[in-house]
Amino acid sequence: MAERLFGLQGHGTTVKTELLAGGTTYLTMAYIVFVNPAILAAAGMDFGAVFVATCLAAAAGSAIMGLYANYPVALAPGMGLNAYFAFSVVPAFGGDWRLALGGVFLSGVLFFLLSVSPLRERMVNAIPRSLKYGIGAGIGLFLALIGLKNAGIVVADPVTLVTMGDVAAPAALLAAGGFMVLVAMQVRRVPGAIMLTVLAVTAVAVALGLQPFEGIAALPPSLAPTLLQMNVAGAVQVGFVTIVFVFLLVDLLDTTGTLVSVAQRAGMMDAEGKLPRLRKAMVADSAATMIGAALGTSTTTSYIESAAGVDAGGRTGLVAVTVAVLFVASLFLAPLAAAVPPYATAPALVFIACLMARSLADIEWADISETAPAVVTAIAIPLTFSIADGIGLGLIIYAAVKLLAGRWREINAAVAILSAAFAFKLALQ
Repeated sequence: MAERLFGLQGHGTTVKTELLAGGTTYLTMAYIVFVNPAILAAAGMDFGAVFVATCLAAAAGSAIMGLYANYPVALAPGMGLNAYFAFSVVPAFGGDWRLALGGVFLSGVLFFLLSVSPLRERMVNAIPRSLKYGIGAGIGLFLALIGLKNAGIVVADPVTLVTMGDVAAPAALLAAGGFMVLVAMQVRRVPGAIMLTVLAVTAVAVALGLQPFEGIAALPPSLAPTLLQMNVAGAVQVGFVTIVFVFLLVDLLDTTGTLVSVAQRAGMMDAEGKLPRLRKAMVADSAATMIGAALGTSTTTSYIESAAGVDAGGRTGLVAVTVAVLFVASLFLAPLAAAVPPYATAPALVFIACLMARSLADIEWADISETAPAVVTAIAIPLTFSIADGIGLGLIIYAAVKLLAGRWREINAAVAILSAAFAFKLALQ
């Protein structure tokens, strides 16, 4: 049956290799079952319900990707988008996370429509490459700021806006130590380094009496507090355009980048450098976003950590199906997830930020008209504490610089419309 579903022989792999690759991918991304509930709980959502929604959304998305698109790519609620959801969208909706879930669902619907039409590639290509790199780095820096805040290393200050916190506090010391250990493990290529670090910091906190512990496994919590709680109609009425656009844009860029990267590693590109079954992969990703919103979590997207499974030999959708099964098994780890304090996830957030910041190296530094908008975007996202505002400022500056420099032909129609729309939005604030 595995051969019939996934074509293992044609991809030069075996069931054993695919299962091991799936386990490797799972270990590299399982941290999300601890981190995502903690972030969304800050927006007022029920921790236990979000934990279940995270596991189920990851399982459903990975299963669809594996069975429908036959890609060795796993999915889960995305880092960066969950922070945008909790710290930008929910406050913008007056603290109503149900409206925010409605926005996520609508972005999934639009993503699905784009995935079955030629507009998908046109939209991705319309965003200037430099801004894509700036957006990726900016989201990473946003995560770093949240992580440092959770650890108490960075705190608010009425004069300087931010300043150094009490770095001698136990939370700050554990977070800093965890980050250094995490980087060292990554250098040594230890599988599951991020998850092991989160668990290790939690274990030390429990041992020192800083965090209560009620066990490792139990029956899953109730999903009822978040299941089908999305308010789609309300989201349409409450200035949803910008928010849905950001969800859609970031998910689209993230998914495209992940699929290209993983496909290159797996040798899946055809002679023309195109991805096979790309439409199916995009449909799977958009379906996962809609399912995740219905369950009660922020945008579900493809994970670049899937490259770890490819490096372990994974080549087919059996890898993703294996990850799906392991996320279902994770449902019974709710007590362990509840014991993870915010500062235990801080090393993971800062480490992921370091990985995402690498995109700055790909900016065309020789052309200041490309560099300046990208750098402003990367800086503005964390400092405005808003992915949407950061992207908007980057687009406005990009269009204005090109226009004033006499290079208006480099401004495509999509950028012109989006920059004008963001400028109008900011003018009304």
